[in-house]
Amino acid sequence: MKKILTVIGARPQFIKAAPVSLALQEVGLEEVLVHTGQHYDANMSAIFFEQLGLKPPNYHLGIGSGSHGYQTGEALIQLEPILETVAPDVVLVYGDTNATLAGALAAAKLHIPVAHVEAGLRSFNRRMPEEINRVMTDHLAQWLFAPTQTAVNNLANEGIRQGVYLSGDVMMDAIALYLEVARAQFPTLLESLGVKAQSYILLTMHRAETTARPEQALAVLQSLDTLNMDIVFPVHPRLRPLLKSTEFRHIHCIDPLSYFEMLLMEESAYCVVTDSGGVQKEAAFFGVPCVTLRPETEWVETVEAGWNQLVDLFPDRMLAAIQSLQTPETSMAQYYGKGTARHLIAQSLKQALSPSEPFAHMVN
Repeated sequence: MKKILTVIGARPQFIKAAPVSLALQEVGLEEVLVHTGQHYDANMSAIFFEQLGLKPPNYHLGIGSGSHGYQTGEALIQLEPILETVAPDVVLVYGDTNATLAGALAAAKLHIPVAHVEAGLRSFNRRMPEEINRVMTDHLAQWLFAPTQTAVNNLANEGIRQGVYLSGDVMMDAIALYLEVARAQFPTLLESLGVKAQSYILLTMHRAETTARPEQALAVLQSLDTLNMDIVFPVHPRLRPLLKSTEFRHIHCIDPLSYFEMLLMEESAYCVVTDSGGVQKEAAFFGVPCVTLRPETEWVETVEAGWNQLVDLFPDRMLAAIQSLQTPETSMAQYYGKGTARHLIAQSLKQALSPSEPFAHMVN
């Protein structure tokens, strides 16, 4: 049996990996799961495995927080002997975290092929650590699963045309698999938080670029608090120090939510304000307008379709965007697929690992 070693380390990767793991099982590929421990908070790690039905990791590196160099370097050190012991046929990585780059580097140095899910995304901002991670990973990968045609074009512009698959977005798969389960599991979530559907703003902030500008981040929060509307704010551990001496009238600071709870909160929000890439997409999938606290986005389709406005950490621009919200009729399925990306990824890897069978679904 062919063996896939999957490296994940952060909450968005758990969500992306869960549907693909199910599909790998369906096509008869063995998966060894390595969790680097980049997200160490229980609500941001362990509970996700439980909810998503993702098997417990075979290896947990326990790296935790730290600088980019520390997280990447420590993961490299710990991954190398695991790869030598497991001897996988492929190392599978997701997205753009330090765990992504560490997995790709460790595999490439041991001459193990790399498969990258969410290949080809570009913000064209090299100051973002995520941009460096995704560019380097794409140039190390042998199989590149691009979620959109824009991502395929980005790869071609960098000279990457072999092994590229237009797969669709696995987060569409996750919603298709788990939304009804979430509704059944948390039928009174909004009531428990004291809000009503379409009457609140959902806020998330977590990126290093945001927390590196604490005065501007606090100004954003204070501006939101002037709105006569409930704002639900699941607070990332990175933001807690900023809020210690601050009181709000309308912003309800709560503990991080599970993936199921986040889906339900996104689905029922009046709008979403975020610096998260995944949350931008999920809002658009649900037909909920989004205001993004970044100057650019790798998910350009959400902006082109009119579901997303980019305002950076500028309070005036943010308030103007909220006051001019639009609800376009454009369906995001035309950009991101119809929730079948996991099957294409699993089948393509199975075929790629079987020399007697032709590649399927390749762009070139």
